[in-house]
Amino acid sequence: MDQAPSFADSNFPTHVCKLNKAIYSLRQAPRAWFHEFSSSLLHSSFVQSSADSSMFVDHSDLVLLVLLLYVDDIILTGANSSHLHKFIQQLSTAFAMSDLGDMHYFLGIEATKIHIDILLTQKKYSLDLLHKTGMTGCKPCNTPVAAGSKLSLLEGDTLPDPHEYRQIVGALQYLTITRPDLCYAVNQVCQFMHSPTTTHLLAVKRILRYLKHTLGAGIVIRPGPINHIQAYTDADWAGCPDTRHSTFGFCVYLGNTLVSWCSKKQPTVSRSSSEVEYKALAITTAEMIWLSYLLTDLKVSLKHPLLIYCDNISATHMAVNHVLHARTKHMEVDYHSVRDLVLNNTLKVQFV
Repeated sequence: MDQAPSFADSNFPTHVCKLNKAIYSLRQAPRAWFHEFSSSLLHSSFVQSSADSSMFVDHSDLVLLVLLLYVDDIILTGANSSHLHKFIQQLSTAFAMSDLGDMHYFLGIEATKIHIDILLTQKKYSLDLLHKTGMTGCKPCNTPVAAGSKLSLLEGDTLPDPHEYRQIVGALQYLTITRPDLCYAVNQVCQFMHSPTTTHLLAVKRILRYLKHTLGAGIVIRPGPINHIQAYTDADWAGCPDTRHSTFGFCVYLGNTLVSWCSKKQPTVSRSSSEVEYKALAITTAEMIWLSYLLTDLKVSLKHPLLIYCDNISATHMAVNHVLHARTKHMEVDYHSVRDLVLNNTLKVQFV
């Protein structure tokens, strides 16, 4: 290390300053950077999204520009290429930045254009994970979970060092960004991070074997009408052998493109399968409402009510029938918000 130019000390030419703390280690640094960057955008006629604080939208000149900010990684898109390049030049004058052109790689996610479609994958991330865990030569598997299997806290012998297990499961969690087929399996193994056993480790290795079998799989984004949101929801009842909590899942489509998915254990024990499915309806509805707010910020109007498909007739009846209120008094108020949305024609629940 040398003294900085124009700040050299002639009396102590070999001395350098001791760095006590870098700016990246300060708690205020991310907030200060975000405030600086967002202030610049807001002065450039951008509006911060109310649904997602990291998204900024400019619709001032009837030319839509959308900017997504993740720390210092930026995605910028718009309908007019000349307007887009003009704004990039304007942004470059205020901040030191590089224009990398069309998006190919972002936060470990690969974007590949196939004709008019875009394929989002994490193939490189998956290969790195297999290499890191020594599973590159493993035998591929057709499914991430054995049919009908349920993991229990009491199965197997406790691992002497759970660090490796936690590290692999944490890496698998990031894969669910583009792999909805892994959500349920990863959710299962995540429940034993505090005390993993040999049985849980075998389940993790099965996921890795399935990962090798499906390298390159991901989400396809297709152009098309986006004036309606529909979702599918399902849940088991008392599926966890240890706590008898239930697991629910949903997937939400914007037009014909899958945009959101989830698999999660419910925090409370339910008295019936109808109650489990009804709670799953409420949680899925919240996700769909959030997506509708996001579309509103993007100046996209929905022409149809939000539509949820459910395979439980009792749950679909509870969503519209107040006569059943006596049976559902013990449920939280936020779950009954589904009824209000159905009554004002914002939401439609159908049996499938």
